[in-house]
Amino acid sequence: MNYHIYHLNRWCTILFTGIAYLLVSCTSTEKPATEEKTNFQVIHPVKLDTSFQKEYVASIQSVQQVEIRSRVAGFIEKILVDEGQSVAAGQVLFQLNSRAFREDLLKSRAQLKSLQAELKAVELELQNAQLLTDKNIISSAEIDLINAKKAAAAAKIEEATAAVSLAELNLSFTQIRAPFAGKINRIPNKTGSLVDEGALLTTLSNDQEVFAYFNLSEKEYLDMQKETGTRNLKVSMKLANGELYPVMGTVETIESEINQASGTLAFRARFSNKKGWLKHGATAKVIREMEVKEVFAIPQRSTFEVQDQLNVYVVDSANRVRIRRIIPKGRLPHLFLVESGISATDRIIYEGVQLAREGELVQPELVKR
Repeated sequence: MNYHIYHLNRWCTILFTGIAYLLVSCTSTEKPATEEKTNFQVIHPVKLDTSFQKEYVASIQSVQQVEIRSRVAGFIEKILVDEGQSVAAGQVLFQLNSRAFREDLLKSRAQLKSLQAELKAVELELQNAQLLTDKNIISSAEIDLINAKKAAAAAKIEEATAAVSLAELNLSFTQIRAPFAGKINRIPNKTGSLVDEGALLTTLSNDQEVFAYFNLSEKEYLDMQKETGTRNLKVSMKLANGELYPVMGTVETIESEINQASGTLAFRARFSNKKGWLKHGATAKVIREMEVKEVFAIPQRSTFEVQDQLNVYVVDSANRVRIRRIIPKGRLPHLFLVESGISATDRIIYEGVQLAREGELVQPELVKR
């Protein structure tokens, strides 16, 4: 019995060893699996002549914008305008209490009249002394003394005249007038308020024309000088609500220094504002129309961003996907205009960039457009 069990176990061992060997042999002779290829549509960049718009954030400032301040201290007696009101040049805006300044003026004028009378008395004394000198009744030294008194009286009159002028000026300061035609802004103090010398009463804006300040990079400035220059450069403006301002503006001046912190240069454009749409302190976007020749264009859908850098997927000669950084020059509807980073023969993945991977083997299909 044991003899038969022994031989049965031996044959089972031989059988299992043969099956294992057969399986190993089959596995070792199996061919390796081929890498699966993904189909992608690809395009060549298109070269064209076109124009596009470049937008720059701008701040709006009135051509004239001043603070109206009190030149003297006093109580606000009258406010003769309202916030937002249009005023003419020279129009009275505020009236301060003027009683103390009127009294100062009366006192100064009275002092002046008194000194003028003293001078007249000295002049009569000098005439009489001259007659006596001619008759050798008094010496010439007396004449010199009276002349000195006359000069002192004349000096006092000059001082008193200046005091009268100052009193008149201070009295005039109690009426605060508009230095130019414009619109009144906020009035922080009300009737009866005590204001110090130099206190802010309101601000006045002349916004019949406005300045739009915007910045260009140093490279953009140099490119502009090379291509079109800045002389009489026309620009348009997009308002904060997204609408296009109906009036074109003209670039008037450029700052003389580049901002070292931002590497930009400030430009100033002037816009007419007859309808008063533009307000001091508003923001907008200045739009510059730019013409370009023989520039590459690719669809926006073919691009993606990595750390604020624009990229595309390019299929190389071995049909593998490679990331390529590009530098855009401008944007058209659905297109990017590319300054550098691609060539006419590059095969760029047209759609499905979110599915592509660096180094992936693909099956490109050229799309003719």
